[in-house]
Amino acid sequence: MQRIRVATDDPDQGIGVLERVYALRQIRLAENSSFSLRQTALSIEHISCERARLTGAPTAALIDATDIVRVGQVLGGRLTFTDATEAVPTPAPFLFPVRPYACRWDEVDLQTVSMDLGALQVHAAGLLGVEDFRLRFTGSAPLSPAMARYWTDTLTHFTRDQLGNGEAMASPFARNEAYRSLATALLHTFPSTFLDRNAEPVEDRPAAPAVRRAVAFMEEHLAEDVDLPRIAAAARMSPRGLQAAFRRELGTTPSAHLRTLRLQAAHADLLAADPAGGDTVQEIATRWGFTHTGRFAGAYRARYGQNPTATLRT
Repeated sequence: MQRIRVATDDPDQGIGVLERVYALRQIRLAENSSFSLRQTALSIEHISCERARLTGAPTAALIDATDIVRVGQVLGGRLTFTDATEAVPTPAPFLFPVRPYACRWDEVDLQTVSMDLGALQVHAAGLLGVEDFRLRFTGSAPLSPAMARYWTDTLTHFTRDQLGNGEAMASPFARNEAYRSLATALLHTFPSTFLDRNAEPVEDRPAAPAVRRAVAFMEEHLAEDVDLPRIAAAARMSPRGLQAAFRRELGTTPSAHLRTLRLQAAHADLLAADPAGGDTVQEIATRWGFTHTGRFAGAYRARYGQNPTATLRT
């Protein structure tokens, strides 16, 4: 995990930080203007979460971000993106252009999430169950207000409960789960070739045998970092086909069923644990991929009728 935290009123230092974090080029400050930057960034593999508070005279810059997918939200001030054909308003979550573009800001407080385009394309292809797939975004606004809320809620959970949890982020298992959750939310929030492809009909094949194969694979690899494409391959179906099969047979999704199995495993570990020996709810929850102790406790109570701490003490 990498962290950046900078507070400066020096334009030269601030420009250097902006160039490093956002790949800004040709930054133009108004002459004899004041300048202040408060910049934070926290990164794991393929994702960086940034926040910039810029004050001073209006500033302009060019950005070449053809290999980055960036989602932003203006929390204060004003930010405008322009190129030869369009100007993009920014009052709500929005997708930055995935191409070279110019921007202009004035007293802005900007929150962004940047994802590696190549990694996101691989994730999208895995969800679709295809190999030859090119991810291209076709709009900058969320599909609906409901999807904007879905993105914001997922991002809040990611930044506050996952990325901010040092113990969880020390686990590759937990980091990959966190990445997949946020990447999937992005793919479903903004219009793209992924959603176009995802809307196509899925194969109509017998569901029960595939579901049995998928469940057996989950149980065998429960403690491993498995994702939907691997489960679908074991079931000999496409990821979308397997999702439809689970809905028909079990009334749930493969991911939700996997979480239930891991909750059962955590329950067994809590029963066998020794708090006097140092075993904790957080350590056991993280072991099974639950990075937020409060959410784990809520799911645990809903299933077992008591707090995990009560089980640990029995």
